[in-house]
Amino acid sequence: MSMKIYNTLSRRKEEFVPIEEGKVRMYVCGPTVYNLIHIGNARPMIVFDTVRRYMEHKGLEVNYVSNFTDVDDKIIKKAAEEGVDPSVISMRYIEECRKDMEAMNVKPATTHPLATQEIDGMIEMIGVLIHKGYAYVAEDGTVYFRTRRFSEYGKLSHKNLDDLRGGSRSLLVSGEDQKEDGLDFVLWKPKKEGEPYWESPWCDGRPGWHIECSVMSKRYLGEEIDIHAGGEDLIFPHHENEIAQSEAANGKTFARYWMHNAFLNIDNRKMSKSLGNFFTVRDISEKYDLQVLRFFMLSAHYRSPLNFSADLMDAARNGYERIVTCVDHLKFLADRAPKKEMTDAETALCREAEGFEAQFDAAMDDDFNTADAISAIFELVKFANTHAKEDSTGAFLENLKQKIITLADICGLITQRQEEALDEDVQRLIQERAQAKKEKDFARADKIREELLLRGIALKDTREGVKIERVQPGRRENV
Repeated sequence: MSMKIYNTLSRRKEEFVPIEEGKVRMYVCGPTVYNLIHIGNARPMIVFDTVRRYMEHKGLEVNYVSNFTDVDDKIIKKAAEEGVDPSVISMRYIEECRKDMEAMNVKPATTHPLATQEIDGMIEMIGVLIHKGYAYVAEDGTVYFRTRRFSEYGKLSHKNLDDLRGGSRSLLVSGEDQKEDGLDFVLWKPKKEGEPYWESPWCDGRPGWHIECSVMSKRYLGEEIDIHAGGEDLIFPHHENEIAQSEAANGKTFARYWMHNAFLNIDNRKMSKSLGNFFTVRDISEKYDLQVLRFFMLSAHYRSPLNFSADLMDAARNGYERIVTCVDHLKFLADRAPKKEMTDAETALCREAEGFEAQFDAAMDDDFNTADAISAIFELVKFANTHAKEDSTGAFLENLKQKIITLADICGLITQRQEEALDEDVQRLIQERAQAKKEKDFARADKIREELLLRGIALKDTREGVKIERVQPGRRENV
């Protein structure tokens, strides 16, 4: 089955054919680094990291570029509030973003360019646009893009220029005064007192937001790329403007496939600081392993709106734990199993299990349907739980375990149980509980278990021994 991608440009699924056989050039718009990233930022990071992982699994070489916008009004404002240089703010939150990405098991991009390090390229592209008549310089040195000069403007968002002009002002591309046309957008703007600036042929100032991605994509991926991706809020005007700039300057198709993930809502409402339902990834990490957040994000198709709630996150935790527990159990059995070749019956079972791998691939080939892909993993887990026995051969158990690990890894899900270091007081209580159970003092054992739950430590007695799980502090459950 060929890989198909829903292309926002054509509004239909298309077979994916890379520009260069065996290689993929992919650009994903990254965050503006003025604060900790929120869970809305996390969705495209996780989604498109998974797209990349699957393509690499299929043998494709992916050049994956994702930028950090490190010069912006919000960064400048925060720097002024703290009395520091804007670079202090941006570098601080780039580092924090990297920590959150690592915790979500998001692979580092091939290149993470910074806007402030690409200014020369932006000035060069703006100069080309002026030379070609697609841009003009206002009296104060502001440079604008002539939107109407680019005849295909609106082809991504499917917006009509005349409708934009006569319709709601909220749809108009923002900019400054002195425009030839109200729809023209800023490529370069003059400096303001106390703000960072760079010298240019037009004025000392800094670039508009849209130009940075056009320039960074061209530098690190070339004039034509395979995939450009981001959240659906970027379709207009950001990605529309990127197309206009890039294609006007380079005279070539900018990106063949445009991918956009849908919005993330909180308790069925749009995430908003004013509504008090705004969560950073760091907030979530205080209550859940961020692998649970990743599992949750992949539990729905990336083009479907996703609702975030405590109940759904708890369900995601249970689902993720089901996979981890299965892998843990298979490892336990395999470590103790006889080291000999699979029986004929086991070989037949492994061939049957390959059907679940095929289901996984079919789901991912169909526009990266991670919801159905995870369902295939669950079917494989169920199959393993049914057929893995204490008298199974080690080869059979390892085969099943590796199948689950491989599919989960494509989704970026870590299946090996992560054991965190426990402080001395917790270790002492665990030992006291073990001694209490040995002495049949079950009341004392239960009391210690409850005390540990209040600290966020759940103990589960299994035939493999006591399993330790990090949970939300104070949570009550049957263990």
